[in-house]
Amino acid sequence: MSTAPGAKPSVLTGPVEPLAGPPAISMPHPVIPGPTTEETAAIVSAPAPRLRRIGSSDLRVLPLALSGNVFGWTADAATTTEILDAFAAAGGTLVDTADSYAGGRSEIMIGNWMRDRRNRDGVVVATKVGKSADHPGLTARAVTDAVHASLRRLRTNWIDLLYLHVDDQEVPFEETLLAVDELIRAGKVRWFGGSDHTGDRLIEARIASAQLGVAPMVAVQNHYNLLHRTEYESGLAHVASRLDLGVLPRFALAGGFLSGKYRSRADLAKSVRGAEAARHLGRRGTRVLATLDRVAAEQDAPIASVALAWLLAKPLVAAPVVSASSARQVPDLLRATTLQLTRSQVTALDRAAA
Repeated sequence: MSTAPGAKPSVLTGPVEPLAGPPAISMPHPVIPGPTTEETAAIVSAPAPRLRRIGSSDLRVLPLALSGNVFGWTADAATTTEILDAFAAAGGTLVDTADSYAGGRSEIMIGNWMRDRRNRDGVVVATKVGKSADHPGLTARAVTDAVHASLRRLRTNWIDLLYLHVDDQEVPFEETLLAVDELIRAGKVRWFGGSDHTGDRLIEARIASAQLGVAPMVAVQNHYNLLHRTEYESGLAHVASRLDLGVLPRFALAGGFLSGKYRSRADLAKSVRGAEAARHLGRRGTRVLATLDRVAAEQDAPIASVALAWLLAKPLVAAPVVSASSARQVPDLLRATTLQLTRSQVTALDRAAA
């Protein structure tokens, strides 16, 4: 039975059976300490965040996406469950992963968590195809097989938002778009977007979609943060506006640098992800951190929250994509969804990062 583009398929009760695939990972149910009196007071007094729509789709999400890029890599099964539980308990809705993250283990962990918590209807699942070792590239066969494999690992019947993880220029856009549209009409994918495309290629894809009469992209996941601005602000932002694309910045905290975690070479050595932040140690990075420190003090908020709130103050941004290495970090990340920076604070950050 076909499903209209974007429509949400009905949920099948019980496990999806003939879904063979990777073996299930046992997901323990850890006991997570409850909030302190001070934390409870902060939660009660905090304004409720507004949901944001992703481009022209009907997807409305809390404006922060939890990345699964560390699940199965630096975060084991128990830690992954704690992080996902904390995110969902605080109202988080959008979980972002890829078939290539940890060789597919990220999708398996997310799928097992949704099965154990029986919360699939409350989660907006985004995943990406194109980079996995099993189904590389964006030929029609690769896209179709990759999506079916992701559905098995995620233990679900549909993907809410599918990204093309690469811009495979060896394959005609028409072939890829027709394959994605077939998956949408079959109810296996609701909406899709690009993750590694220039503005010109996004326009080319939109023209091809119109000529073919197939579903267009509704979102773009791009590299964008206080320290990496030119690629997006110099042209991609204009294209996203013209095409009504929801913008979901990845590397939103510059590998953790914009959380204030790395301020010296010694700090870099304390984390396996320190190499990602190393490039920002310098005069500009120090200037940005100093401004973040000042704004964070004025807002009485964590530095990471301020860096994410700066992104959320930009037009078209639906939800920055950010990872957490422990459940303790989740409240600071979600604080950004209710943090209102003043115009002067946004301007100060703009100038510091110029």
